[in-house]
Amino acid sequence: MKASAGQLSPHDAFARRVAVGPRMSPAERFGRELARCRKERGLSQRRLADRLSCSPSLVGHIETGSRNPQLDFAEACDQFFELPEKDYFSRLCCRIRQSPSGPGWYLRWLDEIEPNATILRTWDPLLIPGLFQTERYARAVFRGHLGTSEPEVEDQVSARMERQLIFTRDNPPTLWVLIDEWILQRRIGGPHVMADQLNHLTTVATHHNVTIQIVPADNPCTDGLMSGFVIAELAEAPTTVSVESAGKGEVSAELDLVSLIWDRYDRLRAEAYRPGESLEKIKEAAERWSQKT
Repeated sequence: MKASAGQLSPHDAFARRVAVGPRMSPAERFGRELARCRKERGLSQRRLADRLSCSPSLVGHIETGSRNPQLDFAEACDQFFELPEKDYFSRLCCRIRQSPSGPGWYLRWLDEIEPNATILRTWDPLLIPGLFQTERYARAVFRGHLGTSEPEVEDQVSARMERQLIFTRDNPPTLWVLIDEWILQRRIGGPHVMADQLNHLTTVATHHNVTIQIVPADNPCTDGLMSGFVIAELAEAPTTVSVESAGKGEVSAELDLVSLIWDRYDRLRAEAYRPGESLEKIKEAAERWSQKT
């Protein structure tokens, strides 16, 4: 049914609802969505349990996030609620089952925050940002990690390519990207890989929602030498930052940290080349790498 003027369509309303709560764990998100759908149907936990052929206590524990749902429970929820995204609860359940495979901070960022961001502001002092990496460049990066097996490398490359699907959604995020000039000269995977990567970057830079600026190698601002970071603005959640480190990264919406990272971003951007100049710098570097192939 078509939405009237001033109203969201069922699909858009659903998308807006699920964008809330970027700091929830996958289990908490499943429970929140289950409780929301139940209440919208006017059902008690006992009545929903009857419909799903389970105990009311199970529904209660899952809604509070104190117990993980099994896949058959999630599939029963999909069949009963018939949401616009037919396998919605099943997908949430799969995310819960996958969550032990990596650090919590990283999974929260990839699973909840980055996909729902309306604006992403990034600073990268060492590598091409992951959202813009080609498969060959990403593969070379992951192969450089000591002790990483080839199957693990391929899994990591696939995950990185999957992240880039946010650009194919109906409302892709706006990206403001700062990259250190030394990255254009840093050899990752050889001249062919670098030329291909930088040519890809020049294409991405022409997209209407992407602005790439190069920060000069002789930039006097040392704030960016501490770490890379991303600032994510979300429609219905606090601005959140992801800060890299040599060990464990940090994801936080704490106001003081967000303000600190935003200040560093502004300082770095003040030293950056303008977008048009930056694009020429990337093209020149791509040509130099092409001449080495």
